[in-house]
Amino acid sequence: MNIKTSTAGIIGSGSWATAIAKMLLENVGQINWFFRKTETIESFKELGYNPRYLQSVEFETERINFYNDVDEIVHDSDIIVLAVPSAFLPEILSGLKSDLSTKYFLSGIKGIVTHENLLVVEYLNKYFNVPYENVGVIAGPSHAEEVALEKLSYLTVANIDEPKAARFARLIESSYIFTSTSDDIWGTEYTSVMKNIIAIGAGIAHGLRYGDNFQAVLVSNAIREMKRFVDAVHPITRDIKDSAYLGDLLVTVYSQFSRNRLLGTLIGRGYSVRNAFLDMNMVAEGYYASKSIHEINQNYNVDMPVCEMVHSILYENQQAKKAMIRLTEKLS
Repeated sequence: MNIKTSTAGIIGSGSWATAIAKMLLENVGQINWFFRKTETIESFKELGYNPRYLQSVEFETERINFYNDVDEIVHDSDIIVLAVPSAFLPEILSGLKSDLSTKYFLSGIKGIVTHENLLVVEYLNKYFNVPYENVGVIAGPSHAEEVALEKLSYLTVANIDEPKAARFARLIESSYIFTSTSDDIWGTEYTSVMKNIIAIGAGIAHGLRYGDNFQAVLVSNAIREMKRFVDAVHPITRDIKDSAYLGDLLVTVYSQFSRNRLLGTLIGRGYSVRNAFLDMNMVAEGYYASKSIHEINQNYNVDMPVCEMVHSILYENQQAKKAMIRLTEKLS
C-alpha cells in the first residue's frame, strides 16, 4: 500500500464523512466521494461545500470526483474509507460486483453491524473476504465539528499490522490531527461501540437531573465495565486509559456534539425512545449498539450494569427513573 499513489474513496456523506474528506485532502491531491443522491452532488458542486453537513467547510470541488454508484467508486479506489452508520452498511454494500478482497479499508464507523452483531472488520472479512490486515480502524476522541474547526485532535489508527496502521495514519494526519497506532482492532472497535451506549446512560442521568458528582462515578464505573468486556472478548494486553479508549468515552459522554448523550438526555426528560429519535432527526449509534452488546454478552456474562441499564430502557420498556435508581445501588 503506497499512500502517496493510492486513490482514496469515501463512502458516506454525513458530518464525519465530511470531516474525513477534509483530513484526506490535507494529504492527497484528489479523492473519490460517494453520495446517494445526485441532487446533493449538484448542490455540492455549485456551493463548494456539503449542503447538508458542516457547511463551514469549503472544498476545492475540482479535487473531488463525485460518485453515486458504489460499484464504480469501489472499482476506482485503492483505499476505501467507510463513514456511514453501521446499520446501513449491509444495504450500501449489497449487490456489489467489484472484488473487495484486494482493497484496503479505513473504517470510521463507530458502530456494530447489527443483523449479526459483527464488528466492521469482521463483517468485511466474513462477507467480502477482506483480510484483517487490510482494514484500519479510526479510534479516539473525534467529533466532526471540531475537526471542521481545525481544533487539535488526537486519533489512533488500529491495524493488526502496525506498519500498515502507520501508513493508514499518514492519510489523516495534519497540523491539527496528531496520530498514533495500535494493533488492537477488536478492542478499539468494541470500546468505540460501547462508549456510545454509555453516553446514552450519561445523557439519561443528565435528563433526570443527576449532577456532575454522579456523572463522574458513572463514567469511572463505565470504563471498568468496558475493560471487563473487551478483556473477555479479546484478551490481550491493553491500557484502557489510552485516548483510543478512555478519551473517546469521555468526549462522547460530555461533549455538546454527542448525539448519543442527546438521545439519553431526551429520554431522561420523559421522551419516548421513538419521539427522541424524531426530535433529533439524526442517527445515534448507541441505540443499535445496545441490543448487539447485550446479545454478545449472553456468551460472556460480563458484569455490565451501565450498559444493561441502558438496554432495559431502550428495549425492555423500563422507566428511566426507576432503572437509574437501580443502577445507583450497583455503582461504587
